[in-house]
Amino acid sequence: MRQLHFQPIAGKALDILDVILHTPEVASCKKVFADVRMVCEELVVNVVDYAYPERTDGYLDVEIEKDEHAITIRLKDGGVAFNPLEVEAPDITKPLEERQIGGLGIFIMLKKMDAVNYEYTDSENILTIKKWL
Repeated sequence: MRQLHFQPIAGKALDILDVILHTPEVASCKKVFADVRMVCEELVVNVVDYAYPERTDGYLDVEIEKDEHAITIRLKDGGVAFNPLEVEAPDITKPLEERQIGGLGIFIMLKKMDAVNYEYTDSENILTIKKWL
């Protein structure tokens, strides 16, 4: 298992994403790379932008496991408790001008990943995504 530790500093989300995507575990997932990239970008940006309002002592820990069947990525942060699985799915049948802003990234994550799990333990958000290879 690969373990990464980041400070989720405003403006650094793409740098964090770049490190995750260039790990051998993720980079070697050619067939599912686009889906993993899209979802990881959404998750990292959300932690950087929303997990630590008015705090500078935040962290984002990322664990990556890959075997012959799947890649599993676990993101942990001590920011504001937020369960993305409780967010109401956006109505994608409405015209764009009638849709509410937000929620589409979570919707895409749920559609692109094969398993998504959230837990809040010891004041820590733990979001685990899995994509079958």
